[in-house]
Amino acid sequence: MLKIDLNCDVGEGFSSDELIMPLISSANIACGLHAGDKSIMKKTAELALKYKVSIGAHPSYPDRENFGRVDMLNTEIYTDEIPELILEQLIALERICIDIGTQLHHVKLHGALYNRAAKDFDLSLVICRALFEYNPNLILYGLSGSQMKKAADVCNLKFAHETFSDRTYQDDGSLTPRTNSKALIDDPAVAVNQAIQMITSGEVVSLSGKKIHLKADTICVHGDSGFANVLAVQLTRALKENNILVETFN
Repeated sequence: MLKIDLNCDVGEGFSSDELIMPLISSANIACGLHAGDKSIMKKTAELALKYKVSIGAHPSYPDRENFGRVDMLNTEIYTDEIPELILEQLIALERICIDIGTQLHHVKLHGALYNRAAKDFDLSLVICRALFEYNPNLILYGLSGSQMKKAADVCNLKFAHETFSDRTYQDDGSLTPRTNSKALIDDPAVAVNQAIQMITSGEVVSLSGKKIHLKADTICVHGDSGFANVLAVQLTRALKENNILVETFN
């Protein structure tokens, strides 16, 4: 039987979290710098624990104004500052996890930091080294086949190839920038079909029509989309119909 880890970015202040949590296997909890705060982090972690969902940190650039979607590297923040920036966010969430009797399972970078690391090996290497030194058992969730995977291999850090149900792809396997009007898939049925295709065939069709080969260990449903809960319900149903088991990546 095929299996997939179904993850969602949560704790960002959207009401869909409580509806989505029972359907997913991994939750990426915002750590306060692009969204959320300690109170929301605690509430979200408790919700994940209730539904036996693995908890991951979702660190970002310090950019609440732009929801962490503007690349700040080498303008407002520099590579040597990134490890401390990420670890501060991990530690804040991990303290909450310890308080409620659970632990961190993975790390998934957010927004512009995620996209930059996917293309920037040197940045990814700095991040992976910091994560491994902090906790070698953490799993890095990153864009399938990206520079993050190469850096994780160098650092002996476990890596989960992440794909996206509700985002379109470029010919090089990168996500279409959100500045493009076609970056998001706003039809749940189309998003579900793309997800099933990636899991079953290891392929996705780019905006230009090119077939891209990728590996899907985990697939993301964005909690900030306007139809996140609808997509999660429809995707869960489709996975069951296709005999695909939803299970945390380990």
